[in-house]
Amino acid sequence: MAEALPVAPTAGPAAGPKQRLFFALWPDAAVANCLDAAAAAAHAACGGRRMRGDSLHLTLAFLGEVPADRADAAESAAASAAAELVGVTFQLRLNRLGYWRHNRILWAGTDSESAPLLALVDKLAAHLRDAGFALESRRFAAHVTLLRDAQCQDLPGLNAPIEWPVSDFVLAESQLSARGARYRVRHRWSLRTMPA
Repeated sequence: MAEALPVAPTAGPAAGPKQRLFFALWPDAAVANCLDAAAAAAHAACGGRRMRGDSLHLTLAFLGEVPADRADAAESAAASAAAELVGVTFQLRLNRLGYWRHNRILWAGTDSESAPLLALVDKLAAHLRDAGFALESRRFAAHVTLLRDAQCQDLPGLNAPIEWPVSDFVLAESQLSARGARYRVRHRWSLRTMPA
């Protein structure tokens, strides 16, 4: 009797299109200009590659590659979080620069935790996990990346703290190309009032 040959598994359905998504605080023009000026000053001391002014942001939750048909679930989770946080607007004070030597990133951040920011991060993460999204397990570190591939021997300081009035957050999409990542804001949720 001939030995049966293994049957090759049949291919499953082709994976659909994916989108690289993340939730973030997105600065208004005044705050973005201050961050861009801080990046320019730091670049003079540390070199590296400056982030474009229109791409500066503070990530709240990174979803990564998400099937296009799951984007609505992410938006629904964010809407639920925003509904529970109506009226929780706050002032974020970025008063220091930091440098992660292992990945050569120079960033702007704060030397004290912001309770309203942490509440936003926690609420958003809870609703995203309830919707089936896997999130990073590492502790949240509030920062705005200013430089990549930086070489800092002596860490520069900020000329002055950057005051960031926070009244909304966004869902953004990262679109990769040969010239680097471009970010597109897909949706914005106000923390001032419920949407009409």
